[in-house]
Amino acid sequence: MAYDIYDASIPPLIHMLGSLKAILAKGDAHGGIDPAEARLAPDMLPLKSQVYIATDGAKGCGARLAGVEIPKYEDTEVTFAELQARVAKTIDFLASLDRKAFAGAESKEIVLKSPTRTREFNGGDYVGKFVLPNAYFHITTAYDILRNAGVTLGKNDYLGGGQ
Repeated sequence: MAYDIYDASIPPLIHMLGSLKAILAKGDAHGGIDPAEARLAPDMLPLKSQVYIATDGAKGCGARLAGVEIPKYEDTEVTFAELQARVAKTIDFLASLDRKAFAGAESKEIVLKSPTRTREFNGGDYVGKFVLPNAYFHITTAYDILRNAGVTLGKNDYLGGGQ
């Protein structure tokens, strides 16, 4: 089977969300960090928001490309355990998607509307120029927030352990 848009999106997202879940577990074990408040700079979003955005982007990608409804999360998670559960729920959703539903999705029109902007992509550009860069940014920022708070983390924690 040829490398396709499913391979370009779902496995990397699942892998990196797995790393995020493990990083959050280390943050929880470290103690003394409030995910609702911990951030790198006063004008940056806190740790919990980094997790919200990473998971929202991942589930939105999978759902849009597979042509299924995007699961709704209420953004009420504030503890490490709740954030880890949210990440696990997102991984489970992505893993449940039927690879066959992604056929032709690289050319599918994806339109994202926000109050201030509308973005239009084909499926391939959506994955490569929007979803993956955003996922990596927010997962890296979560890593950086925890590292800055004194959690012992290294590159292998980010990459998924020894990769």
